[in-house]
This record gives sequence, C-alpha cells and structure tokens, in this order.
Amino acid sequence: MKQKLVVLTGAGMSVESGLSTFRDSGGLWETYKIQDVASIEGWYKNPELVQNFYNMRRAELKNHEPNKGHHLLKELESFYEVTIITQNVDNFHERADSSHIIHLHGELSKVRSEKNESLIYETLEDIHMGDLAEDGGQLRPHIVWFGEMVPKMEEAIEITRTADILLVIGTSLQVYPAASLLDFAPSTAKVFVIDPNPLETSLRKNIVFIQKGASEGLEYFKTHYAK
Repeated sequence: MKQKLVVLTGAGMSVESGLSTFRDSGGLWETYKIQDVASIEGWYKNPELVQNFYNMRRAELKNHEPNKGHHLLKELESFYEVTIITQNVDNFHERADSSHIIHLHGELSKVRSEKNESLIYETLEDIHMGDLAEDGGQLRPHIVWFGEMVPKMEEAIEITRTADILLVIGTSLQVYPAASLLDFAPSTAKVFVIDPNPLETSLRKNIVFIQKGASEGLEYFKTHYAK
C-alpha cells in the first residue's frame, strides 16, 4: 500500500513557467493594489477593472507551460498516493496530468455566476461585464478573493490529516488559512519544505528544508527520499 504524500504548492511552484507573480520584486502587487483586484470589495467597487485584470492573467496563462517541477510531481505518483493542495490559480498541475488536485484559491481557467458559486464554466477567453451565466447572474472569475471564505479548506484539512509525508513547495507559509495546514499533519508525518529562500517557521519541529527552486528541489527529493 502506497504512503500518502500531501503536497502544498505556492507561487514558487510556477515561477519557472514564467508567470507573473504577486509578491516578488517586480510582481503584480507593484502594478495593482491588492484591494483593487483581489478582494470582494474591489469587485463591488470596480468590477470592470477586476474583469480586465483576470482577462490579462488568462491570456498570459495560455502562453506558458507546466515546468519540470509540475511533471516531477506527476512522476511521484509512481511512489506515493499523491494529493496536491495548491494556492495557485493556474492550471499547470492539471496540464501535467496530476491525478488529485485541490485548488484553495480558485482557478483562473474557470468563471462562475455571481448569483450561484456552484454554476461554473471553463474558459480561457475574455469575460466582460454583461456576460451572463444561465441563471442570469454576471459571470465573475472563479477566484477566492480576500474577504471571501475558502470553500475547499475543510477538504484540504481532512486530506492533510491523513498524510504520511507533507511536502511544501514554493510558499512562504505566511498566507492563511493555507499556512495553517502544517498544524493538521499528523505528528508522525515527515515534513519537507522546498524553497530557495530560508524560511523561518516555529509551526513545527524537525522540518527538512531543501533550499532549492521547485524543479531542482523535487529532483533532489525524488533522488534522496522517494521510495
């Protein structure tokens, strides 16, 4: 029976694919204010600005591909029962054919009715004000903005509770509630953190830090630890 490997991925997972990031130097937060394009208040204040912002992000996504790290996570399914919990809104894990993916912060390749969050459509095309769902609701990005609940959090917690190994890749463990998942891993679970930057966390002892980028770190993990 395969061990259960739970993987938490953040922005550093996709940086090698060339996508614009938010928090790094030169990232999107320097061009757009977070409250304007990534909060429910921003949507109510200026929905057209928000639509245009995510239209640009969808257009960018179409021009980039999963990187080696995404494909290495798929390869780890040969060794483990793998579930990926991602803070990223791109679809690179899907395009790399990983089998089990939980999107905590929504998906850029989907839109939904403003009236009914369960009425969801897949698209990478532009969405404009006046584009309506079947129920007559305005279509909006299928993104979990600041000020909104994280609907997949409970599912992510339950999966993390079953982990034999928790592998954290490319996240500073500063964004909540995702960072709190570390608290729910069993005390017996082995925890690995792959990130090129040194991380300071008092959340848990005996974490193995692999101070490398996502792809290089995953290659190291696969070579030295996977079995």
